[in-house]
Amino acid sequence: METAVTASAPHSRPVEKTVMAVLFALSASHLINDTLQSLLPALYPLLKHSFSLSYTQVGLITFTFQLTASLLQPMVGFYTDRQPRPFSLVVGMGMTLVGLVLLSRAGSFHAILAAAALVGTGSSVFHPEASRLARLASGGRHGFAQSLFQVGGNLGSSFGPLLAALIVVPDGQASVLWFTLFAVAGIMILTAVGRWYRTHLELTRGRPAGPAIHPHAALSRRKVGWSLAVLIALVFSKYVYLASLTNYYTFYAIAKFGVSVQGAQVRLFVFLFAVAAGTMIGGPLGDRIGRKRVIWFSILGAAPFSLALPYANAAWTIVLTVCVGVVLASAFPAIIVYAQELLPGKVGLIAGLFFGMAFGIAGIASALLGKLADHTSIFFVYDVCAFLPLIGLLTVFLPELDRPAAERPAA
Repeated sequence: METAVTASAPHSRPVEKTVMAVLFALSASHLINDTLQSLLPALYPLLKHSFSLSYTQVGLITFTFQLTASLLQPMVGFYTDRQPRPFSLVVGMGMTLVGLVLLSRAGSFHAILAAAALVGTGSSVFHPEASRLARLASGGRHGFAQSLFQVGGNLGSSFGPLLAALIVVPDGQASVLWFTLFAVAGIMILTAVGRWYRTHLELTRGRPAGPAIHPHAALSRRKVGWSLAVLIALVFSKYVYLASLTNYYTFYAIAKFGVSVQGAQVRLFVFLFAVAAGTMIGGPLGDRIGRKRVIWFSILGAAPFSLALPYANAAWTIVLTVCVGVVLASAFPAIIVYAQELLPGKVGLIAGLFFGMAFGIAGIASALLGKLADHTSIFFVYDVCAFLPLIGLLTVFLPELDRPAAERPAA
């Protein structure tokens, strides 16, 4: 892997040109990581039957996983911003590997909880540091790098349940052991990334930092704090609405249109594929026209489709969910890069904070929306959630941090 550096900051100096080998490696390892972590919820029916678990116990498994997978991420990012560890990603994938082995052999509820905690911790170590390395290897194409990194995770999240249905459900809990081969492949990929990062650190150690240009230099602390609060509100609207589709779209399609379970699953796969496509679009578009414009488009732009969804027929529901998936998913890479530029020098902390929030919000929203559906109906859930993208109006309070590439003078 090629290493080229500039003098801009200490250990987080970016490379001069995009290192595609590193970015593809990070995207592939993200695919592996999210495939493996999405196995756990896909196994709930099997585990519930095998261990005679109550719904409360299933909820505790989710709580354990979400707690370790979300709350630890900002702490990991905060630490690695100050103490870079080239092979921390290998350690994270190793934790996931141990968690999978334990899950395949678990003979009790407490062993399942321990496995869930290990998989969640591995994810917490992986996301903030991998996101930071994606920015480091971007060569200035920060949005593109984040999109390429995140699309791997989106694809992995959709592959996990499919692989679980094909392998684990027919062959039982012990077949989870086969998925350790994915974790081993991830460790090998991330070892190569760790070597590249170690070389980068050695080349930049001791070099004086060049003049730092902070796009938010004129912003007060209060303005920076308010901007972060707006971004958090936007992430809330995005992930609550995505949770409504990811977790309850199949039930909605079956209840409203009478489609089969298989037909509903196909619809869900189409939606998840659209989410992956939107993730890949958002980052490069932000590099070109500016992050704030992409955030405007992707959060608020989903509103017409979400508001029309409860009134659509079966065919138009598919079209509208694809539109929502593409438009809404394009926001997250732009939000991550915008926040990293708002607080330069805290790339890992920001990545951990926002990835952690995404995990936490999705988990809490799933539970609350399920409770709302129990007390009302699945149709009422979509009537209410349809208004969530309107929170995108808060984007008006975000300051301009960058000049779009399209408006920069030619070199």
